[in-house]
Amino acid sequence: MQRQAKGQISSQISAIPNSWYPVYVVRGKDKTMMIDAGVSLLAPRYLAALGEVIGDPQRLDYLFLTHSHYDHVGAVSYLKRRIPGLKVGAHERLGELLRKASVLEMMNRLSGNHVELFKYNTTGEDLSLAAFEPEIRLQEGDEFDLGGLTCRVYETPGHTRDSLSFFIPELKALFPSEAGGVLQGKTGSLMQVEFLSSYEDYIASLTRLIALEPEMICLAHGWVLTEDDAKNFLARSLAETFKYRELIESYLDAAGGDVEKATLDMAHAEYNVKGGIFQERVAYVTNLGAQVRHIAGLRKTAA
Repeated sequence: MQRQAKGQISSQISAIPNSWYPVYVVRGKDKTMMIDAGVSLLAPRYLAALGEVIGDPQRLDYLFLTHSHYDHVGAVSYLKRRIPGLKVGAHERLGELLRKASVLEMMNRLSGNHVELFKYNTTGEDLSLAAFEPEIRLQEGDEFDLGGLTCRVYETPGHTRDSLSFFIPELKALFPSEAGGVLQGKTGSLMQVEFLSSYEDYIASLTRLIALEPEMICLAHGWVLTEDDAKNFLARSLAETFKYRELIESYLDAAGGDVEKATLDMAHAEYNVKGGIFQERVAYVTNLGAQVRHIAGLRKTAA
């Protein structure tokens, strides 16, 4: 089954506030955890929806981040100011990156491209992402007892070097972020492959996640998968990754190995002409450029 990532997903998992930039709230008997912090411009909506889900936002114990992209860490600064006892967990690299002024500037600039989201900032607050230091450095093998539910941490690099996935074994629920790709199009029928830092690591991470045999997959954007859709998603992601590399190589060949031209040609054909990709265009082209450069580098090394 495939459903939008919005509202109550199960008796213990909710997705707020919308399906394209969801954050997931996981409620154990003793602790409550939120996975990711979405886009900064939606910060007030995350806080309001969190109150609707758990009553008092101050009851949120953990905010665990899957990786260091602007649409996954955006509301951290805002939420930390309003929930003083909140403990943020992330890969150790994330804190290092967010101490760099250039990284923060880029993230806030990318957030600002979402002009359609400014309408939610009705009070005119400064919702910019600021540097923060995670209280918990998450790493492979960590486990957190939420009371009847356990959050297991897996390092799943490939999308980024600091990518993490979270698994709740009692529910067989997996939160892979973009380690497993993004479903695009109005019905989620298109697969967007998301390796950015390493093609090889991305494949290795997918292989590890397949071995978990999840029965529920809560994706970073758009959808929650259960039953056969959950069983098939990761295997399909792996197959699509191999095909996507071939596609990139075809654009590189057509461009005579020119990375910039291959990127622009591919963006025009895949984003402008075909359509169906909901990611903001500047972010899409930025990520695509990283992918094309990476594959070009692998080809050069193998030559």
